This record gives sequence, structure tokens and C-alpha cells, in this order.
Amino acid sequence: MRVTVLNGPNLNLLGTREPAIYGTTTLPEIEAMLRAEAARLGAIIRFVQSNHEGTLIDEIQALPGTADGLILNAAAYSHSSLAIRDALLAVQVPFVEVHLTDVATREEARRRLLFADLALEVITGKGPQGYLLGLAALSRHLGGR
Repeated sequence: MRVTVLNGPNLNLLGTREPAIYGTTTLPEIEAMLRAEAARLGAIIRFVQSNHEGTLIDEIQALPGTADGLILNAAAYSHSSLAIRDALLAVQVPFVEVHLTDVATREEARRRLLFADLALEVITGKGPQGYLLGLAALSRHLGGR
């Protein structure tokens, strides 16, 4: 099973960015946690973080043939990017959408998720554990391939 983990804008600042909201775990710490679980599952995992919408779209378009599934935290783009939604529709690679916070309890603009109806699962409010839950969901869906 080959999984790409795609993180959007400002997630490179995890650990120092609004720790009362996003916690103190850094993105490299989340990646290390996922690498360990991927190794246990026999999965190959690749990580990408970008603050640029076009880069995220390029990465999504490159998924067919290189990844069996995607864990996507598009951050603020989850609430605003029809272009990322269109890319997800175009490639048809199964994905789990992850958000560290419970978006349903956040400001109104963050409650609308433009990709949720396309995702296998949407995991919100579980902090870094949400990424592990996303990997487990993909593993179940893909049958560990």
C-alpha cells in the first residue's frame, strides 16, 4: 500500500502556531508517528507540505500510478478551493480528509468542507491521532495492498 500524506498551508508551523488551538505537536513529529505505523502495516508513505495551492494540485494530479491512497489535510484550502476539489474528482484516488481541530465548533467559514462528500472518511478534532485514524481507514479500504 502506497500512501501520500498531503498537508496544506501553515501546517509547517505546527507546534508553534496557535498551540491553544492546534496543540504543540510538530509536523515532523506527526510524520514520525505515521512512518512508524506505516512500517507496522507494511505501507510505503510519502509526505508533502506546501503553502501553495498549485503545488497541492500538482501533487494530487501526480497520485495515479504513484499512490494507492491519500491522507489530505488541505488546511484552510479545505474551505475554499474548488480547484483542489476538481483535482480530487479528476484523479479518483481514495482519500481521507483530516483536520486537527473540530471544524464544526470553529468559525462559520471553517465549517464548510468542500471535499468531505468525496472522501472515504472525514476525521476532525482528533489532533495528531487523526492522521493515524486516516491511515487505518485507508488500510481497511485498500485491504493493506
